[in-house]
Amino acid sequence: MANSDIGVDLGTASVLVYISGRGVVLKEPSVVAFDRDSKKIVAIGEEARLMLGRTPGNIVAIRPLRQGVISDYTVTEKMLKHFIQKAIGKRTFRKPRISVCVPSRVTEVEKKAVEDAAYQAGAREVAVIEEPIAAAIGAGVDITKPCGNMIVDIGGGTTDIAVISLGGVVASTSVKIAGDDFDEAIVRYMRKKHNLLIGERTAEEIKIQIGTCFLTGEDITMDVRGRNLVSGLPRKVTVTASETEEALRESVSQIIEAIHEVLEKTPPELAADIADRGIVMTGGGCLLRGLEDLIEDRIGINAITAEDPMLCVAIGTGLFIEYLGKDQ
Repeated sequence: MANSDIGVDLGTASVLVYISGRGVVLKEPSVVAFDRDSKKIVAIGEEARLMLGRTPGNIVAIRPLRQGVISDYTVTEKMLKHFIQKAIGKRTFRKPRISVCVPSRVTEVEKKAVEDAAYQAGAREVAVIEEPIAAAIGAGVDITKPCGNMIVDIGGGTTDIAVISLGGVVASTSVKIAGDDFDEAIVRYMRKKHNLLIGERTAEEIKIQIGTCFLTGEDITMDVRGRNLVSGLPRKVTVTASETEEALRESVSQIIEAIHEVLEKTPPELAADIADRGIVMTGGGCLLRGLEDLIEDRIGINAITAEDPMLCVAIGTGLFIEYLGKDQ
């Protein structure tokens, strides 16, 4: 049954669904808009994301996952069900086997909540996989060999850092600093430096267009519109890439410190392998300009961004359930 194996990357920023034999079939923001009065869900995914910060009082657009963990169980369950049905279609006779990935440091309770949500969404069997292992498989790393591989997966809510050897995690940490925190840092910086109030979506646009964490060459600029905190009127400001470096400095430094911490806990033989092979970067957050150079500058080890960093975890989660299927 080709479409009975599904891998779900249940991310803070977006949900990706991988179907065995078909690859990644769905990528949507993990945002749900619902009506406070009738308690009904109005929109899920991209449609709901467009409503963020633009809804009337009775409709709220929320992210049911915060920092890689389910913060609103009921809404997550409905969202998961919606995405799985959208990916496989209604015409399925057999319940799918679903593997879902979670950050490396989640508690048993949080893991159980993810499992339950997947069963409620219609799974006949659920496997929970740790994010760094899924990211490594998706990035094409052979994790079964007795050789050290370091994965840094920067998602929307968490950054997972792990050293993997022989299919298991040797040393790891998970920090609650990632893409969303980069956005928040930009919002705070704009308020402090320019007296300008901007929303999450605008901050994300700044991060994608000109965001950098290591200055090289030309200083690109971008026009940003927001609300002036003094006059209360709309205003336009020109922001430079060097300003984003200043805004993101603290968040990025915390990620680099976490990489350093994991390397300190790594056995010397595996650390030598990592020095040879480099650090593999996955997740949407690793697309931040200059991150590879900054890691190389601070840690002294070559950093390589995976081929399709945003899809790595979803592909790895899907391949993991196929791998489980072969064992049975």
